[in-house]
Amino acid sequence: MTPDAARSVPLEAIRDDLAAAQSAEGPHEALPHLRAAADRLTDLIDESMAQAVLSGDASLRSAGAGAGLSENAVGPRLARTAALRAYANDDGRVTASGVERARYDQETGAVPPAPATPSPARPPMRFKPRRPS
Repeated sequence: MTPDAARSVPLEAIRDDLAAAQSAEGPHEALPHLRAAADRLTDLIDESMAQAVLSGDASLRSAGAGAGLSENAVGPRLARTAALRAYANDDGRVTASGVERARYDQETGAVPPAPATPSPARPPMRFKPRRPS
């Protein structure tokens, strides 16, 4: 699948979520659709940043800046991507050395390394309401 084709699939899903939110009866009914669109968009941004740094078109800093993120926010987000998950360090971040290794492995056709300890992908932080005491 080409990169353009790979991006079109999530974009269509985002459009569908937004259309569902627009046709919802009210704001309360639109919220789940908007949340789904936001989650898909976040995933698409992360995967696009991963492809940009892997191709050499962007550094970690410039990819983050292009996405409106601080440099410190890029590493953990790249660690959640399919392309760079295997190159995350023990702290759950992809660093410049991890990107260099991923580029080398991609050029040579090497299989990505297995993570040292299998850890589930960390979901993005979400608001949790306080429980009444």
